[in-house]
Amino acid sequence: MKKSVLLASAAIMMCYFASCSGGKKTEEAAAPAEEANTEAAVPEYKLMNDLPMVDLSKFPKDADGKITLFDGKTLNGWRGYNRADVPARWTVNDGAIHMSGSGAGEAGAKDGGDLVFAHKFKNFELEWEWKVAKGSNSGVFIMIQEVEGQPSYISAPEYQILDNVNHPDAKLGKDGNRQSASLYDMIPAKPQNSKPFGQWNKSKIMCYKGTIVHYQNDEPVVEYHLWTQQW
Repeated sequence: MKKSVLLASAAIMMCYFASCSGGKKTEEAAAPAEEANTEAAVPEYKLMNDLPMVDLSKFPKDADGKITLFDGKTLNGWRGYNRADVPARWTVNDGAIHMSGSGAGEAGAKDGGDLVFAHKFKNFELEWEWKVAKGSNSGVFIMIQEVEGQPSYISAPEYQILDNVNHPDAKLGKDGNRQSASLYDMIPAKPQNSKPFGQWNKSKIMCYKGTIVHYQNDEPVVEYHLWTQQW
Protein backbone atom coordinates (compact mmCIF):
# COMPACT_ATOMS: atom_id res chain seq x y z
CA MET A 1 0.00 0.00 0.00
CA LYS A 2 1.41 3.36 -1.01
CA LYS A 3 2.06 5.47 2.07
CA SER A 4 1.84 8.92 0.56
CA VAL A 5 0.31 12.24 1.38
CA LEU A 6 -2.41 13.59 -0.88
CA LEU A 7 -3.07 17.32 -0.46
CA ALA A 8 -1.55 17.13 3.02
CA SER A 9 -0.77 20.05 5.28
CA ALA A 10 1.48 18.01 7.57
CA ALA A 11 2.92 20.04 10.40
CA ILE A 12 6.08 19.21 12.32
CA MET A 13 6.22 21.08 15.62
CA MET A 14 9.78 21.79 16.67
CA CYS A 15 10.73 25.00 18.48
CA TYR A 16 9.26 27.23 21.15
CA PHE A 17 8.98 30.98 21.44
CA ALA A 18 8.50 32.80 24.69
CA SER A 19 5.46 34.72 25.84
CA CYS A 20 6.14 38.43 26.22
CA SER A 21 4.55 40.17 29.17
CA GLY A 22 5.79 43.15 31.12
CA GLY A 23 5.81 43.50 34.89
CA LYS A 24 4.24 46.43 36.76
CA LYS A 25 6.62 49.36 37.22
CA THR A 26 6.84 51.65 40.22
CA GLU A 27 6.92 55.42 39.71
CA GLU A 28 10.60 55.52 40.66
CA ALA A 29 11.49 52.92 38.00
CA ALA A 30 9.22 54.27 35.28
CA ALA A 31 10.59 53.94 31.76
CA PRO A 32 10.76 56.83 29.29
CA ALA A 33 7.61 57.34 27.24
CA GLU A 34 9.10 55.88 24.03
CA GLU A 35 10.21 52.70 25.79
CA ALA A 36 6.87 52.34 27.54
CA ASN A 37 5.06 52.63 24.21
CA THR A 38 7.29 49.93 22.73
CA GLU A 39 6.55 47.57 25.58
CA ALA A 40 2.83 48.21 25.29
CA ALA A 41 2.94 47.15 21.63
CA VAL A 42 4.47 43.73 22.35
CA PRO A 43 1.76 41.05 21.94
CA GLU A 44 1.09 38.42 24.55
CA TYR A 45 0.78 34.87 23.23
CA LYS A 46 -1.17 32.02 24.71
CA LEU A 47 0.38 28.74 23.60
CA MET A 48 -2.06 25.84 23.43
CA ASN A 49 0.02 23.58 25.66
CA ASP A 50 -2.86 21.36 26.81
CA LEU A 51 -3.50 19.76 23.40
CA PRO A 52 -2.63 16.05 23.03
CA MET A 53 0.90 15.15 21.94
CA VAL A 54 2.21 11.99 20.28
CA ASP A 55 4.07 9.17 22.04
CA LEU A 56 6.65 8.48 19.31
CA SER A 57 7.63 5.12 20.82
CA LYS A 58 4.32 3.70 19.57
CA PHE A 59 5.17 4.37 15.91
CA PRO A 60 7.13 1.85 13.79
CA LYS A 61 10.82 2.43 13.17
CA ASP A 62 12.91 0.76 10.45
CA ALA A 63 16.50 -0.52 10.66
CA ASP A 64 17.87 2.94 9.78
CA GLY A 65 15.86 4.60 12.56
CA LYS A 66 13.30 6.19 10.25
CA ILE A 67 9.87 6.57 11.85
CA THR A 68 6.65 6.06 9.89
CA LEU A 69 4.28 8.91 10.80
CA PHE A 70 1.36 7.67 8.67
CA ASP A 71 0.32 4.00 8.59
CA GLY A 72 -1.59 4.22 5.31
CA LYS A 73 -4.88 3.26 6.99
CA THR A 74 -5.72 5.62 9.85
CA LEU A 75 -4.98 9.12 11.11
CA ASN A 76 -3.53 7.76 14.34
CA GLY A 77 -1.19 10.42 15.76
CA TRP A 78 -2.71 13.25 13.76
CA ARG A 79 -5.13 16.03 14.79
CA GLY A 80 -6.20 19.49 13.71
CA TYR A 81 -4.19 22.65 14.36
CA ASN A 82 -5.31 24.16 17.69
CA ARG A 83 -7.78 21.32 18.30
CA ALA A 84 -7.76 17.83 19.80
CA ASP A 85 -9.70 16.06 17.03
CA VAL A 86 -9.25 15.56 13.29
CA PRO A 87 -11.17 17.98 11.02
CA ALA A 88 -13.82 16.06 9.10
CA ARG A 89 -12.52 16.94 5.64
CA TRP A 90 -9.27 15.08 6.32
CA THR A 91 -9.66 11.36 5.58
CA VAL A 92 -7.62 8.36 4.45
CA ASN A 93 -8.30 7.51 0.81
CA ASP A 94 -6.52 4.68 -1.05
CA GLY A 95 -3.55 4.68 1.33
CA ALA A 96 -3.08 8.45 1.35
CA ILE A 97 -4.06 11.35 3.58
CA HIS A 98 -6.70 13.22 1.63
CA MET A 99 -8.31 16.66 1.91
CA SER A 100 -11.66 16.77 0.11
CA GLY A 101 -12.54 20.00 -1.69
CA SER A 102 -15.64 21.98 -0.74
CA GLY A 103 -16.33 23.79 -3.99
CA ALA A 104 -16.39 27.02 -1.97
CA GLY A 105 -12.81 28.10 -2.54
CA GLU A 106 -9.73 27.62 -0.40
CA ALA A 107 -11.12 29.54 2.57
CA GLY A 108 -14.60 28.06 2.34
CA ALA A 109 -14.06 24.47 3.42
CA LYS A 110 -16.19 23.74 6.47
CA ASP A 111 -14.34 21.67 9.10
CA GLY A 112 -11.07 21.80 7.16
CA GLY A 113 -7.91 23.57 8.31
CA ASP A 114 -4.39 22.29 8.94
CA LEU A 115 -3.52 18.77 10.03
CA VAL A 116 -0.79 18.35 12.64
CA PHE A 117 1.45 15.45 13.59
CA ALA A 118 1.85 16.58 17.17
CA HIS A 119 5.40 15.83 18.20
CA LYS A 120 8.23 18.30 18.73
CA PHE A 121 11.20 17.31 16.60
CA LYS A 122 14.60 19.02 16.68
CA ASN A 123 16.85 17.87 13.82
CA PHE A 124 14.96 15.77 11.27
CA GLU A 125 14.39 14.68 7.70
CA LEU A 126 10.73 14.49 6.67
CA GLU A 127 9.95 12.56 3.49
CA TRP A 128 6.58 12.20 1.77
CA GLU A 129 4.89 11.84 -1.61
CA TRP A 130 2.02 13.99 -2.84
CA LYS A 131 -0.25 14.73 -5.74
CA VAL A 132 -2.96 17.33 -6.22
CA ALA A 133 -6.13 17.76 -8.22
CA LYS A 134 -6.33 20.41 -10.95
CA GLY A 135 -6.01 23.92 -9.54
CA SER A 136 -5.15 22.79 -6.00
CA ASN A 137 -3.11 24.65 -3.39
CA SER A 138 -1.69 23.14 -0.20
CA GLY A 139 1.55 23.05 1.78
CA VAL A 140 3.66 21.49 4.52
CA PHE A 141 4.55 23.68 7.51
CA ILE A 142 7.39 23.13 9.98
CA MET A 143 8.02 24.58 13.45
CA ILE A 144 4.37 25.43 14.01
CA GLN A 145 3.54 26.99 17.36
CA GLU A 146 -0.09 26.47 18.31
CA VAL A 147 -1.20 29.88 19.55
CA GLU A 148 -4.74 30.70 20.57
CA GLY A 149 -6.50 32.70 17.85
CA GLN A 150 -3.50 32.71 15.52
CA PRO A 151 -3.28 30.96 12.12
CA SER A 152 -0.53 28.39 11.63
CA TYR A 153 1.26 30.37 8.91
CA ILE A 154 2.11 33.19 11.33
CA SER A 155 4.73 31.03 13.08
CA ALA A 156 5.57 28.38 10.48
CA PRO A 157 7.71 28.40 7.32
CA GLU A 158 5.84 26.66 4.48
CA TYR A 159 6.99 24.18 1.84
CA GLN A 160 4.56 25.12 -0.92
CA ILE A 161 2.46 22.45 -2.68
CA LEU A 162 0.67 23.71 -5.78
CA ASP A 163 -0.65 22.92 -9.23
CA ASN A 164 1.78 25.37 -10.87
CA VAL A 165 -0.01 25.41 -14.21
CA ASN A 166 -3.60 25.96 -13.14
CA HIS A 167 -3.50 27.82 -9.82
CA PRO A 168 -3.05 31.63 -10.11
CA ASP A 169 -0.79 31.82 -7.06
CA ALA A 170 2.01 30.38 -9.21
CA LYS A 171 2.11 33.65 -11.16
CA LEU A 172 2.09 35.88 -8.07
CA GLY A 173 4.82 36.60 -5.55
CA LYS A 174 8.33 37.22 -6.91
CA ASP A 175 10.51 35.10 -9.20
CA GLY A 176 8.30 32.03 -8.75
CA ASN A 177 8.51 31.99 -4.94
CA ARG A 178 4.91 30.76 -4.64
CA GLN A 179 5.43 27.72 -6.84
CA SER A 180 5.76 24.14 -5.66
CA ALA A 181 8.56 23.33 -3.15
CA SER A 182 9.37 27.03 -2.63
CA LEU A 183 9.72 28.52 0.81
CA TYR A 184 6.34 30.16 0.33
CA ASP A 185 6.50 33.83 -0.69
CA MET A 186 10.19 34.03 0.24
CA ILE A 187 12.59 31.79 -1.73
CA PRO A 188 11.74 30.18 -5.10
CA ALA A 189 12.44 26.50 -5.73
CA LYS A 190 15.12 26.14 -8.40
CA PRO A 191 15.03 24.12 -10.52
CA GLN A 192 11.24 24.02 -10.63
CA ASN A 193 10.75 20.33 -11.35
CA SER A 194 7.27 19.49 -10.07
CA LYS A 195 5.10 17.07 -12.01
CA PRO A 196 1.64 18.03 -13.35
CA PHE A 197 -1.55 17.64 -11.31
CA GLY A 198 -2.65 14.04 -10.93
CA GLN A 199 0.94 12.71 -10.82
CA TRP A 200 2.94 11.77 -7.72
CA ASN A 201 5.82 13.98 -6.57
CA LYS A 202 8.51 13.12 -4.01
CA SER A 203 9.43 15.69 -1.36
CA LYS A 204 11.79 16.01 1.57
CA ILE A 205 12.57 18.68 4.16
CA MET A 206 15.89 18.43 5.99
CA CYS A 207 16.37 20.44 9.18
CA TYR A 208 19.77 20.39 10.91
CA LYS A 209 20.86 23.01 13.45
CA GLY A 210 18.90 25.76 11.73
CA THR A 211 19.79 24.85 8.14
CA ILE A 212 16.69 23.95 6.13
CA VAL A 213 16.79 22.28 2.70
CA HIS A 214 13.78 21.55 0.47
CA TYR A 215 13.99 18.65 -1.98
CA GLN A 216 11.58 17.96 -4.83
CA ASN A 217 11.73 14.82 -6.96
CA ASP A 218 15.19 13.95 -5.60
CA GLU A 219 16.76 17.38 -6.24
CA PRO A 220 17.66 20.05 -3.65
CA VAL A 221 15.73 23.16 -4.71
CA VAL A 222 15.79 25.56 -1.70
CA GLU A 223 18.24 26.17 1.15
CA TYR A 224 17.97 28.70 3.96
CA HIS A 225 19.39 29.27 7.43
CA LEU A 226 17.26 30.17 10.40
CA TRP A 227 18.23 32.88 12.90
CA THR A 228 20.83 34.49 10.60
CA GLN A 229 20.82 38.18 9.61
CA GLN A 230 19.56 37.23 6.16
CA TRP A 231 16.67 35.27 7.68
